[in-house]
Amino acid sequence: MSNLKISKLHKHFGAVDVLKDINLDIRTGEFVVFVGPSGCGKSTLLRCISGLEAASSGSIEIDGQVIDDVEPAQRGIAMVFQNYALYPHMDVFGNMAFSLKMQGLAKDEIRRKVEAAAEKLQLTPYLDRLPAQLSGGQRQRVAIGRAIVRDPKVFLFDEPLSNLDAALRVRMRMEIAQLKLQLPNTTMIYVTHDQVEAMTMAQRIVVLKDGRVEQVGTPLELYERPQSQFVAGFIGSPRMNFFTGRHAEKFKAHTVGVRAEHLDIVSAGGVWSGKVVYSENLGADTFIYADIGAEAPVVVRQPGKSVFAAGAEIALAPKAQEYHLFDEAGRPVPK
Repeated sequence: MSNLKISKLHKHFGAVDVLKDINLDIRTGEFVVFVGPSGCGKSTLLRCISGLEAASSGSIEIDGQVIDDVEPAQRGIAMVFQNYALYPHMDVFGNMAFSLKMQGLAKDEIRRKVEAAAEKLQLTPYLDRLPAQLSGGQRQRVAIGRAIVRDPKVFLFDEPLSNLDAALRVRMRMEIAQLKLQLPNTTMIYVTHDQVEAMTMAQRIVVLKDGRVEQVGTPLELYERPQSQFVAGFIGSPRMNFFTGRHAEKFKAHTVGVRAEHLDIVSAGGVWSGKVVYSENLGADTFIYADIGAEAPVVVRQPGKSVFAAGAEIALAPKAQEYHLFDEAGRPVPK
């Protein structure tokens, strides 16, 4: 079992409050992603869980045992860092075996554990290679393998894909998701600023803002039922369109939020109108950017290859009930 409970956790550096009253329950076997903008406290929270940072107050428990005073190496937690942190003079086998040697395990046991982890991660052909002889994705798998061999209760991933190119990030997302299927009882916590990673990998997402938990839920819960304007704007790509002032008057709300795929281009009965400023044809979809006199262009997602010339006049309307209303504090209000 690897239930993780965080209660009333605070962390400050001098006069700066980095984490404020964090309360979370993460169940055994969950894949939970911490997501939020830079500086929201997600990596600090991960380091508090690992023991690399001491919380200023509050408590962290694993399976009912408070681990606040437990040394990092004794917490049953393995951490995978952004920069791999591999020993350049050791081959893949040596890197993966190092922590087991420090524990004093027998050579046969070390080999069994390393070879089993290497097979899971498709690293068997590379066990005798140095890190410099590996690709970025292979190095990241070695870093993950080094964590797997310890049989941790909890895996912590701190933005592990941010150093990879776009294509390799997609591949590694799939590999980490497949790894999770092979380790169904292992709890995984993954930190990223990339909401696409969060949406595609997580069973539950924890959205952080300014050191506080803004919302916790499944990817679809956050996408369809955001509990704040911040979450509505942060989750989803492209970002949700927000209409304020005279553009929100018809809805009797401070702010109206509509996702790009929930806006229709209509010939009559439009709520908003403006001019096309730019179109992006992506093959399967086209993104149309329209200037309606607001602070930012409105983004409309159209299926297939839609052709709208720059300067063309268009009228827009939200699909029935596919919009969100927010008050001045950014909290949702009934439709």
